[in-house]
Amino acid sequence: MAAVRIRDVAERAGVSVGTVSNVLNRPNDVSADSVERVQRAIDDLGYVRNDAARKLRAGVSTSIGFVVLDGQNPFFTDVVRGAEDEASSHNLAILYGNTDEDVARERMYLDLFEEQQVRGVLISPYGDIHTRLERLRDRGIPAVLVDRFSGDGRFSSVSVDSVAGGRMAVEHLIATGRRRIAFIGGPFEMQQIRDRLAGARVAAENAPGSVELEVLPTEAPTVEAGVAAGARILARSRADRPDALFAANDLVALGLLQALVVDGRMLVPDEIAIVGFDDIPFAAAAAVPLSSMRQPSRMIGRTALRILLEETADPAIIPRQTVFLPELVVRRSSAGQAAPQRGARGR
Repeated sequence: MAAVRIRDVAERAGVSVGTVSNVLNRPNDVSADSVERVQRAIDDLGYVRNDAARKLRAGVSTSIGFVVLDGQNPFFTDVVRGAEDEASSHNLAILYGNTDEDVARERMYLDLFEEQQVRGVLISPYGDIHTRLERLRDRGIPAVLVDRFSGDGRFSSVSVDSVAGGRMAVEHLIATGRRRIAFIGGPFEMQQIRDRLAGARVAAENAPGSVELEVLPTEAPTVEAGVAAGARILARSRADRPDALFAANDLVALGLLQALVVDGRMLVPDEIAIVGFDDIPFAAAAAVPLSSMRQPSRMIGRTALRILLEETADPAIIPRQTVFLPELVVRRSSAGQAAPQRGARGR
């Protein structure tokens, strides 16, 4: 059955299309008789108003686009939920896209949101997309960076100080007596991972005594990548293994923990400590509860949505950078002191 059109309502009510439109949008400007006739025609025909199309024609969308770079990471799930909570209080809906760290998919979602004329875009970008976001802004669609600091200040951003987080994580490991620390993570195209490594290096360089910090890259920030990195560590001689691991995120840390616990040759934390980043819900529920740098994930999403709405209301607002400080949550995976060294480290 064909959809009932506003013209059909007008014909049934014996009025003009303009009168029907006025009844739907400005009923106080229409006579009571016309309102009654139009309403009776609507009821008889079962007309359903296309409110989304009406608002799109008026240039006011009720949708916000949100692009994240890793939909499998519970951290981003919580960030999106925070944005959804805030959006719902403004009668807005979130349109969500996951890029899986793929530039082509990122471009596809931005093109789609531009075609849909969303009210604004929240994005956790992969690589440099400032030129693309400027094109959106020129078309009246502002964007706010999420989990990425806008170094040049061209766009507002909401992020966590990953440099400080990396420093705090490694300072904690050093305080428990760890001296051979490995940073596990990648790819280094991701600014957050580079920042966490930079913070780790600051802590190692400023530590009292000698602290070694090596870097073991992974192809992706996933559990599978963490398991593979754990296997590489276990393949070394005992004297050549690190005594602490700082993972770029909790997924990698949980993979490392899985590899070490299943193998059973290195006790966590007695022989090797592990600290992750994000403090996702699974961290506390791990076989050995995982220490982690906690990010206020839902607050990040809420704050980003609020800033975006302010910029849609006033495009002249100067972009601003909101940076949260992460919190160290110590659990069993790093709580113990380092075991006495059993010999010199092999080279």
